[in-house]
Amino acid sequence: MKKSLLTTAVLASTLAFTTISEAAELKISHIRPQGATIDLELKELSADIEKATGGDLKLKIFAASALGDYTTVQERISIGAIDMAVQPAATATSRRMQISAFPYVAANWKDAQKIYGPGGAINKAMKDLYAKQDIEMLAAYPVYFGGVALNRDAVSPGNPDVAKGIKVRVPGIKSFQLTADALGYISSPIPFSEAFTAVQTGVVDGVIGSGAEGYYASFRDVTKTYIPVNTHFEVWYMIVNAETLADLDDEDKTALRKAASDFEVRRWAKAESDQTANEKKLEAYGATIVKLTDSQLAAAAAKARAEVWPQILEDVGAEWGQEILDQIAN
Repeated sequence: MKKSLLTTAVLASTLAFTTISEAAELKISHIRPQGATIDLELKELSADIEKATGGDLKLKIFAASALGDYTTVQERISIGAIDMAVQPAATATSRRMQISAFPYVAANWKDAQKIYGPGGAINKAMKDLYAKQDIEMLAAYPVYFGGVALNRDAVSPGNPDVAKGIKVRVPGIKSFQLTADALGYISSPIPFSEAFTAVQTGVVDGVIGSGAEGYYASFRDVTKTYIPVNTHFEVWYMIVNAETLADLDDEDKTALRKAASDFEVRRWAKAESDQTANEKKLEAYGATIVKLTDSQLAAAAAKARAEVWPQILEDVGAEWGQEILDQIAN
């Protein structure tokens, strides 16, 4: 009897240990604070994955760049030190990733989904670029069309040919610097961690490189004027270390890919309305929203394409980049 009880206890312990050891928890990073839209959507994704795998696969979410800025996180995902992220592409790891932030590639949300969504020219290009870093791109995450946030009144916001005398912070990415200059602003590359203070203290008068969602999340206290001039289409990517993914059993791998695909579908369905909602949030917080006409947006797009595209093409490889732009045009 004692032997039977002992055998049963050992077997139960062994089974419990096996269950625990087989469960996988993947660390996933994003750049926004807890409670932001992406944070809530990743919690929903995590619940979907856990349900689909019967608890075998879980996500541990790290908000607000807790694991490092997005460039560092991408580098760490490449070597397997971090499992996953949803974030912008880090152009410091590959200049060609600037193709994702090319100014004025998409004219509207329908164009954007065709270009950046499944099967789109930039979507396919980004998958290939990530694969070269031992990363699999699971989904695109559309966020917004970009604009200009100022801590002052605008100057000729609809005329890109006017030198505005306004210095703006831009990311340390060539396409954003050149776009700011083409629109008549004075670009000043400043790290994101120092950007708010730079605007607050008057080092710069505003920011280019984000959109209503980003400005409301991080710059609403220093935004007096917002100009949705559609500088670029902001899309983040859900990425995972290729070896981490390969190590999952087939069922968990399938469940993760299916959940990521559903996550992207849901995002495309609500991204445009989220952009409008975030513009209204900025306005309610006290910012003046300067709406531009279609002809003014077209003028900004034409100038950026004429002045910025040739320079960025040289940076990413003219033949490679032009082939992608040709696919978009057709």
